[in-house]
Amino acid sequence: MAHNLATARGKTSFAYYGEAPWHKLGTQLDAPATAAEAMTAATLDYEVTLTPMTISNGTAVPRSRAVVRGDNGAVLGVVSDRYVPVQNTQAFGFLDDIVADGGLRYHTAGALGRGERIFLLAKLPGHIQVAGSEDVVDKFLLLSNAHDGSAALRVLFTPVRVVCQNTLSIALSRGANAGISIRHNGDVRSKIEEARRVLGLADRFYEATGERINRLASSSPTGVQLERYYETLIPDPPGEADNARAKAVRDELHRLYEEGIGHDAPGVQYTMWSMYNAVTELADHRMSRGKTDADRACNRLRSVWWGTAARLKERAWNLALEMAA
Repeated sequence: MAHNLATARGKTSFAYYGEAPWHKLGTQLDAPATAAEAMTAATLDYEVTLTPMTISNGTAVPRSRAVVRGDNGAVLGVVSDRYVPVQNTQAFGFLDDIVADGGLRYHTAGALGRGERIFLLAKLPGHIQVAGSEDVVDKFLLLSNAHDGSAALRVLFTPVRVVCQNTLSIALSRGANAGISIRHNGDVRSKIEEARRVLGLADRFYEATGERINRLASSSPTGVQLERYYETLIPDPPGEADNARAKAVRDELHRLYEEGIGHDAPGVQYTMWSMYNAVTELADHRMSRGKTDADRACNRLRSVWWGTAARLKERAWNLALEMAA
């Protein structure tokens, strides 16, 4: 699968409100967008269709369909004949219905590859105030959908620390999935209706998250705890392998613990909250690979929301809570 941002109609399929995230590509919006505005700005206003597949002699490929993008004819993937597409309009409409008073606004919307993976980041009303300090965590929902059959439609609760724009990978409890998933088969409409009820968990999720963030901000690690925390997350390689890279990463985490963005604020400095956010800053802003800035930015986005960086941050969150307990 291509990792770059999709392009359509002569522009990048990416729109954002506020400071440009990850890179300078995309359409900047003057205000948080409605669903219709975000879809148009990010060129996500296309539908996908399922087309029967044949081999070169005209023989039909059994139980398979090609997913074709309607506006430009791009083939986004091959799926089974049980696959039911969730259109982009359905995905946006799904999030719109979560907040009945219309308080939901889209801050980021975009697509990767040829448009086979779309993502929407929407802000919920309210925020979490960290231990009475000026440190604030905003409440977001992240929706992602794959048109190539590689993943279900998923909605995750995604807190974002305002001072540094770090995304926090947090589960309600160890091993719990902080969100919902809808597979592309059966009656998708009824599943979406069910998911809307399940998303009543959002209030309880953010209430519990606020309590746990404040627990971390009320605890200070000892030198031994700090060392053990980063060694557990970034261990030396097994055997006689060179540990220089792992040590360099741990040294950077120690530096970010003391010097990271917002870590000098009263009520936050030298706490387990800063200990954890050294990991989120490393993952969100420094862990990336690729030949160009755009490649690195897109690889980082994918990793932060769905990949290695997300898993690292979730381990860091669980371990910090264990230590604070």
